[in-house]
Amino acid sequence: MNNKNEKACCFKTSVGGQALMEGVMMRGPQKMCVAVRQPDGEIFTEVSPIRTHPWQKWPFVRGIFNFIDSLVSGYKCLMKSAEVSMGEDADLEETKFDKWVAEKFGDKGTNFIMAVAAVLGGVLALVLFMVVPTALAGLLARFVPLGGWRALIEGVFKLVMLVGYMALVSRMKEIARMFRYHGAEHKTIACYESGRELTVENVRPCTRFHPRCGTSFLLIVILISILAGALITTENTLLRIALKLLLLPVVMSISYEIIKLCGRYDNPLTRAVSAPGLWLQRITTSEPDDGMIECAIAAVLPVLPENPEDGKW
Repeated sequence: MNNKNEKACCFKTSVGGQALMEGVMMRGPQKMCVAVRQPDGEIFTEVSPIRTHPWQKWPFVRGIFNFIDSLVSGYKCLMKSAEVSMGEDADLEETKFDKWVAEKFGDKGTNFIMAVAAVLGGVLALVLFMVVPTALAGLLARFVPLGGWRALIEGVFKLVMLVGYMALVSRMKEIARMFRYHGAEHKTIACYESGRELTVENVRPCTRFHPRCGTSFLLIVILISILAGALITTENTLLRIALKLLLLPVVMSISYEIIKLCGRYDNPLTRAVSAPGLWLQRITTSEPDDGMIECAIAAVLPVLPENPEDGKW
């Protein structure tokens, strides 16, 4: 917490979410809620059930599936927030392809296309941060013998690209507002975990940094990929790229288990592991205004379990 008078964390919850366009999505153990500020100033909310699957409890398997599930549901919620925040009169251009999918397959076809787009977008981003740094290091190796330092240099390229990308997009007006809603989401979860009533006054002084964040997850993925890259001894750039892509599900699964431990326990080791991700959240989260906090509260209240024990992380 930012305020010395605030209560310390009472428990760790699995409740969390993501920032949207003019709103916040929150996921609880059984329900998900989207809360978006409409053009007229009112808050639109939509609650939907969450399907549970056996693999969600399988260590080192749940990570990759949860990542894909988060991408798909997050993309759908983002599109919903764009529709709501722009209002009914917004000029949303529908392409011929969109019309064809809607006519031939209905809502299921549209949802499938959205899911594919979300997964491809996430995979493309991860591949970009895997392939380009490896290719750059391979280009550098033609002029400078890298030896055993190659994996570390590839890792430096990855970190520079990640931090640079986040710093650049944070300058965009729309993204800057989403980062403020991101801060509101974290503050609301911190307030809930402290055991305090969810009011704007109680949420406002809470920390906007949280160890169980997508930003931290991405950073851990990159750090684990550096360690995995050190095990690849071949100097052939294309082969290194292929091996890294094959190792990506393993890297993501390990990273998920690490961030899960950091979100569940608070000790010197987990705090040390969380520190880089919390630092990076200084870019991806910003201080929200009271209206943004109201959206985050409106999103989280419908998904909270009646018994907090049911939502323990």
